[in-house]
Amino acid sequence: MKRLFDIFFSGLVLILVSPLFIPIIIVLLITGEHKVFYKQTRIGKNRKEFGLIKFVTMKSNSSNMPGGDVTLKNDPRVLPAGRFLRKSKLNELPQLLNILLGDMSIVGPRPMTGRNFEYYNEEVQKCIASLKPGLTGIGSIVFRDEERYIDNTEKPALDFFKEDISPFKGELEKWYSERANLGLDLKLIFMTLYVIFFPNSEIVTKTFKDLPRHAVFLP
Repeated sequence: MKRLFDIFFSGLVLILVSPLFIPIIIVLLITGEHKVFYKQTRIGKNRKEFGLIKFVTMKSNSSNMPGGDVTLKNDPRVLPAGRFLRKSKLNELPQLLNILLGDMSIVGPRPMTGRNFEYYNEEVQKCIASLKPGLTGIGSIVFRDEERYIDNTEKPALDFFKEDISPFKGELEKWYSERANLGLDLKLIFMTLYVIFFPNSEIVTKTFKDLPRHAVFLP
């Protein structure tokens, strides 16, 4: 049922948003490094690696530059057009192709790079690896403005990501894996769209009373 829903929903959305691809492609070709798409290796279900497809928003080889896989607010590695694409989440649209190919689902844990995956403890790794990664999910919604948290901490960015963000993300993904069903997926899809337009909304905590809490990220 979930796979059929993924195919139907991703195919429908691709048809609806395909007109947006043309101006995005044109802008990326005439700005930045003149590239449109890139693939990055991510960890999928059963720890199988796959190539995540995105619109280019950062400089080539940015993961090997200072900052690594952690993106900061006003990160100098982000291309001019990339800032808008990341803020609006339009850079994520090509992942609909990953869903059609079966690498991902509409809803699930955020697909991690190998380096970020290792920041989770073994229990969380097993939990995440039991599911297909998702275009959206509870972790993606709660941390939709992750760069703001990193920018406001006094800790070094990587330490904050490893010691604070990753453990709580792990708790959120465990919460989802224990409750995953089509009804929950539909709620999370709606919330994803809702918080894009109302980023300061408390819809997540008001809807899910049993969600894990955190003094900084989800009070």
